[in-house]
Amino acid sequence: MPEIPIQELEAAINFWRNRSPSRGDESSLCEEVSALSRPYALLIVQRTTSMPSERLDPKARAAWEAYERIKQGLAGES
Repeated sequence: MPEIPIQELEAAINFWRNRSPSRGDESSLCEEVSALSRPYALLIVQRTTSMPSERLDPKARAAWEAYERIKQGLAGES
């Protein structure tokens, strides 16, 4: 599987945040944002710019793959 650049991980997080905004008094994040925020934070802490997609845990991988499918579908509509 390919490397995921930090900018694309951030774009995926923003996509899911826009699609499913925080809710409740606690401003709970949706499952996808929560899952993708962990690897994003890891990249920041490690001061790296990308990570192999196989390092994503199952929830983060599912959120990432869904984002990629939707993004490809939107690109095909142009």
